[in-house]
Amino acid sequence: MTITKQQILSLLFLFLLTIPITARLTPYPSSSSVRVVRLLQSNDGNSTSSCEKTYGFLPCTETVLGNLFLILVYGYLMYKAATYLSSGSELLLEILGPGIVGGLLLPILGALPDAMLILVSGLSGSKETAQSQVLIGMGLLAGSTTMLLTVLWGTCVLVGKCDISDNFTTIDSQDTKGFSLMGSGVSTDKQTSYAARIMLISIVPFVIIQFPKVFKFNSGQRVVVLICLIISVLLVLSYCFYQIYQPWIQKRRLEYVRLKLVMSGILHHFQLKFLGRLMNEDGSPNVHSISKLFHAIDSDGDQKISCDELHAFVVGIQFEEMDLEKESAVNEVMGDFDTSGNNFIEENEFIEGVSKWLREAKNTVSITGNYSNNFFQDFHQRTRDEHSTLINTGEEGEEENLGNKKWTSIKAGLLLLLGTCMAAAFADPLVDTVHNFSQATKIPSFFISFIAMPLATNSSEAVSAIIFASRKKKNTSSLTFSEIYGGVTMNNTLCLAVFLALVYVRQLTWDFSSEVLVILLVCVIMGLFTSFRTTFPLWTCSIAYFLYPLSLVIVYVLDYKFGWS
Repeated sequence: MTITKQQILSLLFLFLLTIPITARLTPYPSSSSVRVVRLLQSNDGNSTSSCEKTYGFLPCTETVLGNLFLILVYGYLMYKAATYLSSGSELLLEILGPGIVGGLLLPILGALPDAMLILVSGLSGSKETAQSQVLIGMGLLAGSTTMLLTVLWGTCVLVGKCDISDNFTTIDSQDTKGFSLMGSGVSTDKQTSYAARIMLISIVPFVIIQFPKVFKFNSGQRVVVLICLIISVLLVLSYCFYQIYQPWIQKRRLEYVRLKLVMSGILHHFQLKFLGRLMNEDGSPNVHSISKLFHAIDSDGDQKISCDELHAFVVGIQFEEMDLEKESAVNEVMGDFDTSGNNFIEENEFIEGVSKWLREAKNTVSITGNYSNNFFQDFHQRTRDEHSTLINTGEEGEEENLGNKKWTSIKAGLLLLLGTCMAAAFADPLVDTVHNFSQATKIPSFFISFIAMPLATNSSEAVSAIIFASRKKKNTSSLTFSEIYGGVTMNNTLCLAVFLALVYVRQLTWDFSSEVLVILLVCVIMGLFTSFRTTFPLWTCSIAYFLYPLSLVIVYVLDYKFGWS
């Protein structure tokens, strides 16, 4: 078995967790009595640490640098947990298809790391400790929603932009207007706007929970928390049932999976059978080799590849191993490469198309921890392993298909189990470390969790969304933004339900008016903005980016200048 670079790093992180870290405050030899923090391992009987080790053995520290290091370690482990959950969920979707799995399990599994962190933020300790630490959970809830709808949304518009035509729709794969604020942008389908409207509906519990504060009710807050908890649970179930009976997001993802099948097979065939290396030593596409490949496929030498020539080339690729029809592969390649729409692939289109495939393949392998110099084999093998059960080929391949399904089911189960265990194990240490870092730096824990923790739990989703958007096509842009709106919907329902259950059971005080206001502000502005239009010019990403720092300023001003909390 090959040990990859990221697996070695993971083992190193786990090893570092076994090394006890302590902090000692030593008087600096000067009249001002400045204390210098020393980060060192305890080596004498006078060095003690007052911080409490999570589970009794995980390291802790009261120093700024020590806590920062632990945040990076635990954050990376939570990121890996989210990645394993995402990979396992996709495998499960491919085995069982859209429906109950895609509609019920996948949204819940996607929100599991956030929900776990929110739960442990106020689960342990005294009521006073829980009231203090639960602000970390609220920071994650607000930060995750805000990051998805601002930073990630704006970035997807930026990387997915295409030229906008006269009828105010984008032209797939055509990006000639550069950074024109009005002339370039992205388009989505109407179903994506429906996802944005569902996201708007999901903020109802946030509105209701503020009624006692708005109308100055002296009592009844606990009853309102219970009512909002019930509404949140009902909204989660309603959204899941909607996904079961309207599984268009999952079906769209499966269409993208079929394109990945074509990509992996053709790239692997290119590298094995044709002229020269497709990648330079620095990882960039080898334009000379790609050009030679174009002329090898262009059998009649007319400087363009026709459907017949492409079909003749595809016949030599062993797609039977991946249960993919030749005609389907030809259509996929022609649709992805022919940006001019003349039913021919010209040399510049071929070079750009293959280069785009190479970049996407490298990014896909890299983010899943399987990157190597020979990533063609890695990408091809990964695609075959994950997607071999997508299309049934009848009785002849039924036995092999059942074997693939069995192995893929085991792999999916192991990934989901590993991701769940890692999220459960490292959520509490991450929350404790954020709390300790807040005390060491005197920075409110809300701002730390608002900025840092969503990076750990949403990085995998963000990278996938950006890769999808970079394809510069309407269907993949629609999938990208649908996934973003779906993630926010689960934050506003499932994660809020966990938070409300925590507040109700621990009898905590609901004192999060500024935080709720930020969530409402971002969701309402972006929700209304995206619910009634399907084309977004490049200038719209500036609105999204602006909302992120504005959210932080609003919380700071309301809490620390006007005393809302």
